[in-house]
Amino acid sequence: MFAGVDIGGTTTQVVLCDGDLTVLDRAGTTTPAASGGQAMIDAALGVLAPLLRRTPGRLIGAGVGAAGVVDTAMGRILVASDSFSGWSGFHVTAAVEDALGVPAFLDNDVNAFLRGEVSGGAVRGEPDVLGIALGTGVGGALWAGGRLFAGPHGAAGEIGHIPGFGDLPCTCGGRGHLETLASGRSIGARFADRTGRRLTAREVADAAAYGDEDALEVYRAAGAGLARAVVMTAGLVDITTVVIGGGVSRAWHLLEPVVRAELAAEPPVSGHPVRLVRARLGADAVPVGAAARARLETTRAYRGVSTQNS
Repeated sequence: MFAGVDIGGTTTQVVLCDGDLTVLDRAGTTTPAASGGQAMIDAALGVLAPLLRRTPGRLIGAGVGAAGVVDTAMGRILVASDSFSGWSGFHVTAAVEDALGVPAFLDNDVNAFLRGEVSGGAVRGEPDVLGIALGTGVGGALWAGGRLFAGPHGAAGEIGHIPGFGDLPCTCGGRGHLETLASGRSIGARFADRTGRRLTAREVADAAAYGDEDALEVYRAAGAGLARAVVMTAGLVDITTVVIGGGVSRAWHLLEPVVRAELAAEPPVSGHPVRLVRARLGADAVPVGAAARARLETTRAYRGVSTQNS
């Protein structure tokens, strides 16, 4: 069996998978983000323990998906948002290995999300995919030639923080990033800019469903920004498929028509249409992707094959 863990700023999700990455059991808990790295690992392992006790089989490896910039080789968090305390610099894989006695591996959460969707979700088996996760922020990841392409610094595919989407200030300190239009936080902020009313992204989507023109315009801007990001990526690396997930993608009925219309009006330079799909695994995507990484690494390690950037 393989364990997969998603440590988010609010919740932690854990799955236990068999060798085919079928989810055998799952559980979740609140992330003690203010209590430090060890407390967050202990919380994840605390919900994993009963899954292991009640599921027949032997644990082979564990994978962890975490928000922020991560060092996959050393298994530690390099940079984390101010939502976490004592997380930057924490050696995640060492803590998990000490507790479980099996090899552990660390990924950025959006890379894990894309790996999960390619392994058993909406884009299963596809060779070239851009993954976009729309949550509190906007994350991106790139699957190229049948493997994750992380780049030399682990930042490949991070379309959420490329400028060229206006001039609004971004939470990262830059301006005009895609995140200023398409993240959950920004959708709420853009609606407040237009109306003076502060709503969550989900509440803005509900307002749009009732025909609120300000809410509709905010989602139109988000969809147009996403389409432009897709065209930019397709022009650079000739991706063939885009999978979009995260909490904001619950408003797919608002985003999809705009993205498709913009892509039709301004298609990729290749002239070939990009397949646009909604993520299928939901909350399982990151932990299943983390488990897939553990399966890949342990299987290839047994065979003596290099796994770098796989």
